[in-house]
Amino acid sequence: MTQYAALTQKKSFVFYMLIGIMILLLAGCSGGTQAGQNPSDGSTSTAASDATGKSSNDKTATPRIVATTVAISEITDALGLDLAGKPTSTKVLPDRYKDVPDVGNPMSPDMEKVMSLKPTDVLSVTTLKYDLEPKFKDLNINAEFLNFESLANMQKEIQKLGDRFDKAEKAKEINGALDAKVAEIQQKIKSKKSPKVLILLGVPGSYLVATEHSYIGDLVKIAGGTNVVQGEKVEFIAHNTEALQQSNPDIILRAAHGMPDEVVKMFDEEFKTNDIWKHFNAVKKGHVYDLPEPLFGTTGNLAASSALDELMKMLYPSN
Repeated sequence: MTQYAALTQKKSFVFYMLIGIMILLLAGCSGGTQAGQNPSDGSTSTAASDATGKSSNDKTATPRIVATTVAISEITDALGLDLAGKPTSTKVLPDRYKDVPDVGNPMSPDMEKVMSLKPTDVLSVTTLKYDLEPKFKDLNINAEFLNFESLANMQKEIQKLGDRFDKAEKAKEINGALDAKVAEIQQKIKSKKSPKVLILLGVPGSYLVATEHSYIGDLVKIAGGTNVVQGEKVEFIAHNTEALQQSNPDIILRAAHGMPDEVVKMFDEEFKTNDIWKHFNAVKKGHVYDLPEPLFGTTGNLAASSALDELMKMLYPSN
């Protein structure tokens, strides 16, 4: 058991419930073998049906796709796909979907609205599956949950969508550009020393520590950084500033989601009033960076290439 796991086990049951709620909220800001997955590779089922059981695998039918997260909407737009329904969001969605009906926020879609659109395919993300799948099943809607928890997993989902909706070549083009960016980054970091990185993920009132299994943690790994939290199997863990200080990170990344301006102020106040932060080398050297939300979501998105470019500037400030 790692030092971090031992520390987090001492937290109260109520605190763990709070963490679970926070993670669910964070997942809504973007979106073991699970039901509907292929046990051999962890992939989700590719057949989604409406309340009548009609499946998009029926090539004679025009697909009616409902995308329930912003990231999915951006990907379907890049693939050249029309939507029957889109998520309700304060973020700017592709212009292609300006007249498409809203179906509610990613965490709690309006199920009646979804059903009224007679979808053949309802798309969400795996980070919301535990909460949403029972609701969809109650209405006999076989929603599909896409894995956007890492860049590689997102690329697999893009290709699967391309193959299913006759956009395979476009999917290859999108993934090819992402592959080229990763290759470019790998070439740049060949001769560089890997910096130790601490990633803080904040929502109004509190924050968690992101592990290498989170999407942002995955980007940091691609960019050559070493997450100070090792040995965990989950995306986020409870924080313990004393233990984190002992890990002595070279870089601290602060991701603000939900209400970015409020969370940044919260982080600033925490770093100002909690005396322990001044003992972090990253703080002493001024290597603390706030991650802009449009680039750094809690799940994978098509801003990955730009996010990696920004990370390179943060992880290797001497350059």
